[in-house]
Order: sequence, then structure tokens, then C-alpha cells
Amino acid sequence: MDTTAAGLLSHLSIDCDRLIDRIERLAKIGQQPTGSIRRLAFTPEDLQARYLVQQWMNEVGMTVRIDAAGNLIGRYAGTIENAPALATGSHIDTVPSGGQFDGVLGVLAGIEIVHTLHEQQIRLQHPLEVIVFTDEESSMIGCQAIAGTVLTQAPDRYQPSIGRSIQDCLDTIGGNWTAITTAQQSRSEIAAFIELHVEQGIVLEHQQTAIGVVEGVVGMQRHKITITGQANHAGTTPMHLRQDALVAAAHIILAVQKIAHQMPSHPVATVGYLEVSPNAVNIIPGKVELSVDLRDLSSACLNDMMQQLKMAIEQIATTTQTTITTTPLLCVEPSLAAKHIQTTIANICQQLDLSYCSLPSRAGHDALEMGRLTDMGMIFVPSQSGISHSGAEYTSPEHCVQGANVLLHTLLALDQFYPDTSSALDD
Repeated sequence: MDTTAAGLLSHLSIDCDRLIDRIERLAKIGQQPTGSIRRLAFTPEDLQARYLVQQWMNEVGMTVRIDAAGNLIGRYAGTIENAPALATGSHIDTVPSGGQFDGVLGVLAGIEIVHTLHEQQIRLQHPLEVIVFTDEESSMIGCQAIAGTVLTQAPDRYQPSIGRSIQDCLDTIGGNWTAITTAQQSRSEIAAFIELHVEQGIVLEHQQTAIGVVEGVVGMQRHKITITGQANHAGTTPMHLRQDALVAAAHIILAVQKIAHQMPSHPVATVGYLEVSPNAVNIIPGKVELSVDLRDLSSACLNDMMQQLKMAIEQIATTTQTTITTTPLLCVEPSLAAKHIQTTIANICQQLDLSYCSLPSRAGHDALEMGRLTDMGMIFVPSQSGISHSGAEYTSPEHCVQGANVLLHTLLALDQFYPDTSSALDD
């Protein structure tokens, strides 16, 4: 007989062996001789993986649909008609040489949670949806479509890694670019979205902590800085008469590091790309292009950092007698996790006797866009040595199961939190 989640928080648990078996079976699709996984979105391997996941969704009592963005959405009905869904999920596509946990854990944990509820004949008040987002590793078209942030007039801005147009790619998996706006959902349809994900960093392992309660997904600003000096003979040009673009670049790199260290919110800032010209051993560099990547949970912090950097650049240009220009490349606003969801996750960790800490996600996730649509939360589990996007990526079965159980009980708790109406509570 169906029942609600009330009273079951103390003992309900997912099946460890089932979850790990599904992770291992999915990992075989696209697995390379090196052990890494190559399952790019829209490829035959991606289609095979999507078909297998859809089978698993059907087997555990879910109805499945594919929206215009190609998102694969499994729905486990609730007991209250027209109640907004509680949604979870992630992605199953990989980078060219990826691992078996990135994205996959969030999807398969969601299916395992539904499997556990189904075999116990438990229905939540709200429908429970498990979403396989389309092409997270490249275009992020899936989560943007649901959130309503797709640039509908600029399909060329979406560049899947396989090099085909987004229109052709969506057709491959049952989507439809011309109907992309029909994939958009609202708060009246999704009350909350919770994503379980491997950390892809070393913080949890370093702190020997089981669960990360994510405060939000950071915003990003990327800029290209071009430094123009004067290429000249390395032997005959006196030091005080040089216009060395690489020396100016070195000062900028140190300024980027100093500015990040001085900010109280502990942002990160990286110069990851340099192109030096003429790039010869006996010629003073006449031109340098470099990238600056800034990330933080606060847009104000990002703007402040960039303003400080521009002031530093003016002084560096004067000192080095170079011309320096800055060109914006990318600006992504941060997406904060809902406070009550963070609190709920922390409370569940206490109930399950699991250590936890709060931390930002400094990598992008589907939750970044979902947080612009509805209440969002994320749960991190440790990544061994912080390695991800690699065949060496590893999260232990124990940590996978712990994360899945925290997700399960968080969803059960949120089922009682939200009103039995077609709209979610505001923070």
C-alpha cells in the first residue's frame, strides 16, 4: 500500500550493490583501452547510454519523456495531483577522456532512489523527476533550455564537441531546436532541484569529510589581455630601453594572484593561457596574449577584482612602456543554493551521523542554470586526490552510497517542506 515519507527517515536506505552495479555497467559504454571513458554527447556511445538509462527508468516505475532539448526525464508520480516536482539528476556525457562518476553518480543515484521507493511502495506527495541533462560537458543546452536561458536567436553559440550543428545534434537524440522554448519549465512545475555530484576537487578528502553542502555554483569572468611592446634584439637592446611584453605579462600574473589572495571571500583567479610573440630565444617579446579566469560566489567580488586588475594594468603599462588592452570573453553570473536546502542537507548529515562541511562549487554544473529557475541545492562527495575529467577519477562505493542516502533523505524532507500547491515557497 502506498504511503507518504513520514516516519521513514530513520531507516530507509538505497541498495549499495545495485547503485554500484549500474555505475560499472554504464562505465563500459565508451570505455577506452586506457580505462578512461569517451562518451561525447550526441555520439553513438551517448545514444547507447541514454537508451540503457531510459530502460532503467522504466523498470523502476517511471514514465519517460524527451523534451525539445533532448533532456531525458523520468517521472515517478506523487500522491497530490498538480503538485510541482522535486527534481534531481545530472549528465551522462563525458569529456574526451573522462571518468565513470562525473555526472553519472547524480543520475544513477536518482534512479536508485526511485527504485528504493518503488519497491517499498512509497509515493511522495510531489512527483519525483530524474533528469539526464543534454550535453553538460560542452554546450549545456539541456539545463539552459529547462531554465529558459537559451540564446534562441544564436544557435551558433552552442558548439557540441563533435563539431556538428546543435540543430542536427538535437535531432539525433529526439530533440528539436525550432521548438527549444517548449522545454522551459517554471517554479510551478519544479519546486526544487538537488544535484548529487562528485566534488572534482580535493577539499573533502583533505578535510576527511564525507559530504559537502554546496553553497552555490560560482560565477565566472574570463578576459583576454593583449600586451603590445616592441620586439627587438636580445643582445643589443639595453634593459632600460626595452618594451618587453613578457615582463609586463609577468607583472599582470602576479597582480592576479595578489588580488585573489586579498579578497575575503577566497575567490580563485587563474592565468592559464599565454601566447608569446615572436617566441624566440634571442628576441625580446613584442606581444603577449594571456587569459584571466576569475571565479567566486559573489558578482560584486568578481567586479571588484576586475576593477583592481584594470588599475594594476594601467600602472604596469606605464612602468613597462607597453600598451595593454582587455577584452571580455565570458561572464557567467553565480547561482546560489537555497538556504533552506543547505540547512536540510546539513540536518540529514547529522541524522545519518555523517561529517559535512560547506563549500562552493568552483566548477560549472547543470545546477548552475537550474538555480535560476527554482530552489537549488547540491551535495558533494569526495573525489580521490581531487582528480576528475580523467580515467583516474575515483569515488569509493562507500562515499557514493553515503551521498545517495543523503540525497534520498533530503528529498523526503523537502517533500514535507513544500506546500501542496503548484508553486514553491520563496526563500
